[in-house]
Amino acid sequence: MKNTAAFIGSGNMGGAFIRAAARAVDPGKIIITDFDPLKAEALADSTGCSWSADNSEAARSAKFIILCVKPQVLPSVLTPLVSILREAEEIGESKVLVSIAAGITIAKLRSIVGSDTQPIIRVMPNTPALIGKGLMILATDGSASEEDMAALGKMAEACGEVRRLDEKYFDQATVIASCSPAYAYMFIEALAEAGKAMGLDAETSLFYAARSMLGSAAMVLETGISPEELCRMVCSPGGSTIAGVNVLREKGLYNLIGEAAEASYKRNIELGK
Repeated sequence: MKNTAAFIGSGNMGGAFIRAAARAVDPGKIIITDFDPLKAEALADSTGCSWSADNSEAARSAKFIILCVKPQVLPSVLTPLVSILREAEEIGESKVLVSIAAGITIAKLRSIVGSDTQPIIRVMPNTPALIGKGLMILATDGSASEEDMAALGKMAEACGEVRRLDEKYFDQATVIASCSPAYAYMFIEALAEAGKAMGLDAETSLFYAARSMLGSAAMVLETGISPEELCRMVCSPGGSTIAGVNVLREKGLYNLIGEAAEASYKRNIELGK
């Protein structure tokens, strides 16, 4: 194997992972493919990686085969690569299959591959990884070695925080860590629109809304104080903050967020079937 990793797919999340990996290991040891070869070529040129128009050629050359495709197309992308994985296994050449597809379990991947021993790692990223502020969660079923888990984690580090999790919690974690940025963006947008309605210009209002959410998240992570207590710290009795918080409580904000999370969770399960 001449390459460390073959990335199959170079969309937003795949591209973020590729850029991170190219900073962690020799980019000359990374090969990229994409449904659109010109996209793969452009990303390769900007990162120092190589590219190919042939998924099988890329997979055959690399230790880590990283599938950065949508769950709906993953089976059709993976199936032609199965013979390559089997050939490598027969000659004692260890290849590691990695997937970032939401909802697709390791058991599902294993059923496509048709092997009980193929090393498989599942990765769950989120969109802040695009700017190195993300969360990359890794899971395996015990088939991947500690060395392989560590090597993949190193490639992902430039995306942000890297954590490991038992796969049985992956669908839940996908909601809380990977779907949730969309919820947060909607809250920021709504807050910014409210600022505009009260007379702030659009740019100022958006900056204030986003910056305050950034600082609020940092308070949770850096102080160890619970969100409930932090909320109380902002809410002076009879003040302006508690007036707004009371409206959010009365309108059922917590229930609404819970319903959104439940819908995302159910869809994750459906995608894995």
